Amino acid sequence: MKSSQIAAQLYSFRDFIRTPEGVEDTLARLHAIGYEAVQLSSSLAPMAPEQLAALLDRYSLTPCSAHESGADILEKTSEIIEKLEKLHCSHVAYPGPHVNLTGRGEAVALARALNAKAEEFASKGITLAYHNHHVEFKRFGKETLLELIYANAPQLEGEIDTYWVQYGGSDPVRWITRLAGRMRVLHIKDYAVDSPDRSSIWKVRPQMASIGSGTLDWERIFEAAEASGVQWYVVEHDADVVDPFESFEKSMKFLQNHFIQ
Repeated sequence: MKSSQIAAQLYSFRDFIRTPEGVEDTLARLHAIGYEAVQLSSSLAPMAPEQLAALLDRYSLTPCSAHESGADILEKTSEIIEKLEKLHCSHVAYPGPHVNLTGRGEAVALARALNAKAEEFASKGITLAYHNHHVEFKRFGKETLLELIYANAPQLEGEIDTYWVQYGGSDPVRWITRLAGRMRVLHIKDYAVDSPDRSSIWKVRPQMASIGSGTLDWERIFEAAEASGVQWYVVEHDADVVDPFESFEKSMKFLQNHFIQ
């Protein structure tokens, strides 16, 4: 991979981007760490797209993708398209179920609604993708929710999250390979088993971790991602972290030392 393909997910900095000044500080610090791209978030402070675009340009950060509210993607599509066009961002992800899905029929209905929106976004040159958590590995009959989504929304791309796939009991490499040619953006965060409470080994639990600090096999993951056509690797550490800037710097150094060419 190239350094220009590594992006920082801004949702991880949601406590730091509540004001326009905080947004600028965050972008400046990410640029200093070495990031050349970001994934935008609906957690960003309210600001005109032109103002945000100017800040991205000032700190040489490419908006490779965006996450928007699931409800807004379905109900305010034209507004999102207008904003993304002003930001020169051609990829957006639905961040996971915004409604409670109790059975196969509801899962298929959501998938078909997302497929229709994927076609609408595509008509404006924007790709709509699906970002998974662990809940998508719940089964409705013989199929998981994630399988039902992709089977019933052929125009919808994937945005696999390595941590959540592992947390859901599946294999990130299997899903990256399964979505070959259908996934431009991959979320990367490590899966660790640990606890700040050292009083008992039985208190450990799954935790998000900086890249290279957990149990995921990054050599296999990146090999599969490259073969599958992934274009952007979005670093994320949105929980189990005190200082996300420290974590993102640690992830970047690991990638620089082992994978960036």
